[in-house]
Amino acid sequence: MNNPLLQFDTLPDFGAIRPEHVTPAIDALLAAADAALERVVGPDVAADYDAMSAVLDVATERLGRAWGTVSHLKSVADTPELRAAFNGNLPKVTAFHTKLGADERLFAKYKAIAAGAAAARLSAPRKKALANALRDFALSGAELQGAAKERFAAIQERSAQLSQKFSEHVLDATDGFAHYVAAAQLDGVPTDVLQATRAAAEAEGKDGHKLTLHQPVYQPVMQYASSQELRETLYKAYVTRASELGPAEQDNTPLMRELIELRQEAAQLLGHTTYADVSLVPKMARNPAEVNTFLQDLALRAKPFAERDMQELRQFAASELGLAELEAWDVAFVSEKLKEARYAFSELEVKRYFTEPEVLAGLFEIVQTIFEVQIRPDSAPVWHDSVRFYRVERDGKLLSQFYLDAYARPGKQPGAWMGDARERWSRPDGATQTPVATLQCNYASPVGGQPSLLTHDDVITLFHEFGHGLHLMLTRIEDLGVSGLQGVEWDAIELPSQFMENFCWEWDVLRRMTAHVDSGAALPRELFDKMVAAKNFQSGMQTVRQIEFGLFDMRIHSEVDAKDRVQQLLDEVRDQVAVVKPPSYNRFAHAFSHIFGGGYAAGYYSYKWAEVLSADAWSAFEEAGALSVTTGRRLREEILEAGGSRAAMENFVAFRGREPRIDALLRHQGMS
Repeated sequence: MNNPLLQFDTLPDFGAIRPEHVTPAIDALLAAADAALERVVGPDVAADYDAMSAVLDVATERLGRAWGTVSHLKSVADTPELRAAFNGNLPKVTAFHTKLGADERLFAKYKAIAAGAAAARLSAPRKKALANALRDFALSGAELQGAAKERFAAIQERSAQLSQKFSEHVLDATDGFAHYVAAAQLDGVPTDVLQATRAAAEAEGKDGHKLTLHQPVYQPVMQYASSQELRETLYKAYVTRASELGPAEQDNTPLMRELIELRQEAAQLLGHTTYADVSLVPKMARNPAEVNTFLQDLALRAKPFAERDMQELRQFAASELGLAELEAWDVAFVSEKLKEARYAFSELEVKRYFTEPEVLAGLFEIVQTIFEVQIRPDSAPVWHDSVRFYRVERDGKLLSQFYLDAYARPGKQPGAWMGDARERWSRPDGATQTPVATLQCNYASPVGGQPSLLTHDDVITLFHEFGHGLHLMLTRIEDLGVSGLQGVEWDAIELPSQFMENFCWEWDVLRRMTAHVDSGAALPRELFDKMVAAKNFQSGMQTVRQIEFGLFDMRIHSEVDAKDRVQQLLDEVRDQVAVVKPPSYNRFAHAFSHIFGGGYAAGYYSYKWAEVLSADAWSAFEEAGALSVTTGRRLREEILEAGGSRAAMENFVAFRGREPRIDALLRHQGMS
């Protein structure tokens, strides 16, 4: 079989990859990786960094790229056939990586490198990669013996399956909901959403409008629909996804329980008290107590502002909208009405200026200016005809490339994320492999010949994900394990992404990436000033919501009986910090993919932790100018290009000249 998953000299041929290619490719690559492992631990390969990399890294990197391609396709173009192929191969891939990470012979060889005379001559990035590898061997069970090692491997395999199934349930529950309504029930909903939902109904031969739980539909309905009954219908469907309140085959309740239980058991096998203790070993925060102190201190500062926000909302709802009781499904709607009344503008008005082509051009201009690169259209096979491809250059030399998959569609996971198609690497054959990123958002597709219109929040999301992409694409480190985002402490991983969000609030930047969809006029300064005045609108509420997620995540991974008390723990955290009290049927945890289906388990606090870093980093640009090339060069060289080759704190101090302070974050959010 001419298998596109086994072609590594070019970019993935996404259009040619079929489900039937997956198993033959993965079997062949696993066999090659197994053979490489046996060879590298044998007497023919010296305990030498380059010699071992030439054998093992070549094989495992190929396996990683092919499996990453399959995983990516499953997240952006899921089909029953692809899902079956993925799930059929997931146990084999997980088992290999578990075996690799726990191999005593390989661990001994790495320890021999570290103890040898040549270790002192390793480059700084390689020393860091070696230190990380030794740490990760211990975390992967390399020091376990006999039955304990076998049980640890079984836990890893089962956990991978459960996490995958969790994400599938969320996707299926999201895709599986449809609610058809007449136009009269959509009073207040934006025109572009009306057009899209009408087109969706027509495509199925139905009357009226098709409403779904995908963000381009769900969010504007919750924010603008006058019908409280309609908002409640969609809200209930959204917050009960993948729970016992929906189809039994999509219920994530048993999966969450088993995942928490398995994580706890694995931690204890490794000699740690809880999974949170294990999770924090490679992070900046030292222990769960430090995380909890950080979050609770922030909650003490933010909750008075959140309570004030909520009281204002209740008063406005009662006096202006006739809502004596403010329900959870009213919050977004009433918030929008209050913001319009207070600041005399509507998000709908703003949205008309943010056409996607102008926003993208503005983003590229910023990146090209402060990071001294050029972004140009490029060509490559893609997985959907709406996906675009670009190259990043400096002085005519290719640095990296990226795909942009902007629009929501069935079969694509909700949310926004950055993925890596490959890492920067100085290959053993002497070639330099340049990095390739995938950037996914879920905006509404263009309708009726008009470009896609983005809310200001959509714009912020795009900048956020591009910040992650820059961390991968601008790295100068060429050693696997510390190139790009690899090796960066998880609680610092959001620094570049959250940093980039700040450009969305700068007049000199923003005005150049707007063009009214009808007139082509740029965003008026008067409207921008209103947006800035409203910037910290409900920042207290938004902050305590993130703290709620972080505390819940830390509690279920640091309390030994948490598996039996998931909803109870969430309710307790809400009683402690939340100001919006959801109905008893709210099952937020059942769709909390960050911690059950992604990499944020006992790490969701990272968003707020890294926000301290990113706010302080932005304050350097406030001092020098938002488009300061000198400051941008320093950020690029000390943080983006350095990647994981140094500790995150070292990178930050090298850029800022000191350790981070929380003052900038509180000031930026109007809570100082």
